[in-house]
Amino acid sequence: MPELRLHFSHRQQPDHPLLPGVHRLVRQASGMVAIGDAVPGALLAQFCVDRRGLWLQVANGARGIHVNGRPVRRMALLRAGDAVYADGMELMVQAPLPAFEMPPAPPEGHAHDMRGVLRGIGGQHHGRSFTLGPPRLVGSAREADIRIDDASFAARHARFERHGERVLLRGLGPAQGSVVNGVAVSEAILSAGDQVVFGGQHRFVVEFPTAPDSPRFPPPADDLPPAAPAPEAVPDAGDARLPWLLLAALLLAVGFSALLWFGAR
Repeated sequence: MPELRLHFSHRQQPDHPLLPGVHRLVRQASGMVAIGDAVPGALLAQFCVDRRGLWLQVANGARGIHVNGRPVRRMALLRAGDAVYADGMELMVQAPLPAFEMPPAPPEGHAHDMRGVLRGIGGQHHGRSFTLGPPRLVGSAREADIRIDDASFAARHARFERHGERVLLRGLGPAQGSVVNGVAVSEAILSAGDQVVFGGQHRFVVEFPTAPDSPRFPPPADDLPPAAPAPEAVPDAGDARLPWLLLAALLLAVGFSALLWFGAR
């Protein structure tokens, strides 16, 4: 699990590292939202970090807790790049990005590899997926592959370029115009699981579905191993007893019929 921290968007407090354990989010008597076990105040929620990941647990009776603009009443699993709104305050879950290094050029024919996917999880393209084989242009222009229908959005904002199992996000518009894992960047190297946000609400996750271990089609018949000889059939003990059971039932029926016949006389 990567090192995570909570960042107050308006810098009301310094960043808070999310170490393993429980971190209380409270409303102080002054009305400010703060985080920390030693901070007094009314409990709004708590962040729990364990081997499974980062969890947000909403306190009983607390209202107005949202994750990426959606209300949370009890619990939510968080990832780097999520925005948590609590009592009018925005907190970003951030993960430090590795130092930027230009990746090597992609191999020939890589543009037809459709395993890499950019999946929309918020905003205009929620529920849609875009393959990351060929380069993908993000912007409001008509020719954009991922078009953001917003007049205030740059016509050519950014471009995704596939490089092996990683993706280069290259900014084309204003500096620091994209957010990766909660951190504003102009360009970054993305891996599977990274979250990218454009314009504060258009959210995407980079995914590389795992290729199946077994071949898609079975090998030809000549290449198959010889079949094992079929085992000899062993007679079932129940089948051997069946004739005797039928004979006994027949004798009982005859005896019962004779008893009725002679008893009637």
